[in-house]
Amino acid sequence: MSTIDVAAIHRRTLATLVVAQAVGGLGITIGVATASLLAREVSGSEGQAGLAQTSQVLGAAAASYLLARVMARRGRRMGQVTGLSVGAAGAALCVVAGVVGSMLLLLVGALLLGSTTAANAAARYAATDLAPERTRARSLALVVWATTLGAVVGPNLTGPATQLAAWLGIPELTGPFALASIGMALAALVVAVALRPDPLLIARELAGADTAEPEGTSWGRAVAAFRADRALAAAALGLASAHAVMVSVMIMTPLHMEHGGAELGVIGFVISGHVLGMFAFAPVMGWLSDRWGRSPVLLLGAGLQLAGLLFAGISPEGSSWQITTGLFLLGLGWSAATVAASAAVADLAPLAARPDVQGVSDMGMGLAAAAAGALSGVIVAGWGYSVLSGFAAVLCGGVVLAGVATPHGRAAGETEKVGV
Repeated sequence: MSTIDVAAIHRRTLATLVVAQAVGGLGITIGVATASLLAREVSGSEGQAGLAQTSQVLGAAAASYLLARVMARRGRRMGQVTGLSVGAAGAALCVVAGVVGSMLLLLVGALLLGSTTAANAAARYAATDLAPERTRARSLALVVWATTLGAVVGPNLTGPATQLAAWLGIPELTGPFALASIGMALAALVVAVALRPDPLLIARELAGADTAEPEGTSWGRAVAAFRADRALAAAALGLASAHAVMVSVMIMTPLHMEHGGAELGVIGFVISGHVLGMFAFAPVMGWLSDRWGRSPVLLLGAGLQLAGLLFAGISPEGSSWQITTGLFLLGLGWSAATVAASAAVADLAPLAARPDVQGVSDMGMGLAAAAAGALSGVIVAGWGYSVLSGFAAVLCGGVVLAGVATPHGRAAGETEKVGV
């Protein structure tokens, strides 16, 4: 297969993933601003308010591993379609849970909804399968950036979504989940139709590897790769730590603001600013990762997250410039750390175990965030939001350690080579 053919397939892959991420991002983030509120309403307890988001994060962790197994056997397209479809069903179940007032159904729905988060996370790696080495981080970051449109618009559709809920005769806080289900289903359709040929299978063919599933278990292949390369393990640590920091504070922010009388629309605006920081500047982080290297950008991400936690920790309840600034910086730091660490994982993961390593890395992200999210509700209920920010600052130490241990990576200008 010629270089021109590979370049054309890579461009088609990027275009498909960009469209799917934009639509899927709408589906994922539209419920972020209301998930904790719906959980509190259904359960009747503020201590359980963070459980819905925690369940979604836990579901994303499990789905990351399971979808990696699907991708190892069937390629990126099948894994993406599966994850997005299961997530659409989970969002619909959240609507049912709100209608019947069942916390158990809400947690199951949120668990399934996490599979879409896992699929969207895996899409960034699909963008690197055929990417040249000198632009690998930028290809990855482009797909992360594509989530911006849906992600930023999503929380601001909370108001119209509540009107839709009234029209349908369902509880107000379930409206965002109804729209989320539609967005995810559309994203699954885009991937099913357009992600052909499959970039991972093409990468294996170019490397002369068997396109069938490699020998051994998915978990075993990933563990062996981490043991063989400590830098790869460090990059995975950076991913997990940055995500845990971000999730632990983000999911409690709506409650912190509501306690001060902030309206739902204002909460949605702050969450939109946070999500803007997470995704809109991803191309810049990708360019910096290719130019400076992975390690410096990881350390930049740690610094930005710590600054965001400082502002969030001193913010009063309700709406304030401190909470708006803090959540934006928290998202921006997540962007830097996630793009750099993900690029390092893409650099270092062996082809034979590529989806396995990437899936286990994302599973680690999810498990760390789920644990932090579960603790966040308890911390806020017992000691307050400022203590939660301090707890997250301790977790940020993992990002710093990863920045020190992760290699810089290849700088732009080196010999261009397909990333296989």
